[in-house]
Amino acid sequence: MKNRSSVPAALSLGPPRTVRLPPPRPHRPRRWIPVLAACALTGLGWLLLDRLLVDRSPIVVGILHSRTGPMAVSETAMIDAEVLALEEINRSGGLLGRPVRWVIADGASDWPTFAREAERLIREERVAVIFGCWTSACRKGVLPVVEAADHLLVYPMAYEGMEQSPNILYTGAAPNQQITPAVQWCHDSLGARRFFLVGSDYIWPRCVNAIISDHLKGIGAEVVGEEYIPFGGTNVDDLVKRIVTAKPDVILSSVPGDSGLAFARGLRAAGIRPDQTPVVTFAIGENELATATGVDMVGDYAAWNYFQSIDRPENRAFVAAFQAAYGANRTTSDVMVAAYDSVRLWAQAVREAGSADVRQVRSALRHQSLAAPEGIIAIDPETQHTWRPVFIGRIRADGQFDVVWSSRTAVRPVPFPLSRSRAEWEEFVTGLYQGWGGRWTGPTAATPTAPRNGP
Repeated sequence: MKNRSSVPAALSLGPPRTVRLPPPRPHRPRRWIPVLAACALTGLGWLLLDRLLVDRSPIVVGILHSRTGPMAVSETAMIDAEVLALEEINRSGGLLGRPVRWVIADGASDWPTFAREAERLIREERVAVIFGCWTSACRKGVLPVVEAADHLLVYPMAYEGMEQSPNILYTGAAPNQQITPAVQWCHDSLGARRFFLVGSDYIWPRCVNAIISDHLKGIGAEVVGEEYIPFGGTNVDDLVKRIVTAKPDVILSSVPGDSGLAFARGLRAAGIRPDQTPVVTFAIGENELATATGVDMVGDYAAWNYFQSIDRPENRAFVAAFQAAYGANRTTSDVMVAAYDSVRLWAQAVREAGSADVRQVRSALRHQSLAAPEGIIAIDPETQHTWRPVFIGRIRADGQFDVVWSSRTAVRPVPFPLSRSRAEWEEFVTGLYQGWGGRWTGPTAATPTAPRNGP
């Protein structure tokens, strides 16, 4: 009888077995989840608090120079230098964790326009500082604007002195850092005894020539002529004829911009050469010499606080950075370095103050110093002018300068020349202003022309 099971014995499953599963583990909450949640909430809270309490908005600064008119040939290069410094600041992370934004205003070579644009920058653009001006007429126009608003103008230009305002930082040369050293050098090194003084007809050249006249009296030299051409004017024929007649040993020129280049061209056309009657200019630098008419000044001299040819590592770095930004054929000059230094000094003061507030920055600026392209410079806390070295250079055919004399170290600024009292200088300046009918330029100032060398 066959086995009824259809399953082979070898595959028999045998009797059923009871499978015992391990007891279920008790549920334990994941303790790391609340920790992560708490950290996330804390981070979000700090982020919101940072957004509420820390200002990340841009710091706005004003740049106020002539992009049009007869001074554009000089001032547009100052804008380039200031923008370069601001771009370097932003690439390094900005100031106080904030980017810096700039607004460029055109003063149009006209001092009333400078005053209006300064007012607009302060009231409408709400700038933290204004870097700007070239001529003293424009600075004089801006001065009451920044004083009324208790604001700050940083003025990067050599000037006549005879001024001191808590609302202006003067980073260019005072008279004893440009004018009087050049006059003394002419007397001592060139053997000059007969001086012809030439200037544009506005506040700076008038004051410069008064300072020169005082100094020449002190050293027993003679002024054989003192003449002025309209600010912005280029008709120099009569002036050159008077110089030919006077036969001076040296010509001291405070004629800037297009006017200065026209004057140099007129002298060469009349046969006046630097080997016999050199010109010492206080207003023409490398930037102007790079123009087509710069060749007319080869062999003449200039007195400044910086030349591109100065051999310092800081200067080589500045020139390289400027040319990398604007082109290998671009030159640098004193006013450009002063403009560049001005931005860097202001930035140092912002970092030290921990604020871009105008009043706090003004206070911090009073003791800033800098290893600048021209040498060590520093703000004089008593006058808010700048200690700077002094150089006299001879103009080369390539538009650069061979330095023929230097002060070697920074010179302390003296805004009010010692030949007269402060009250006498202030009276002199007031007399010019009143004599011009409440203007800072002579009544024959040329009308600003079409844009030149500007965007």
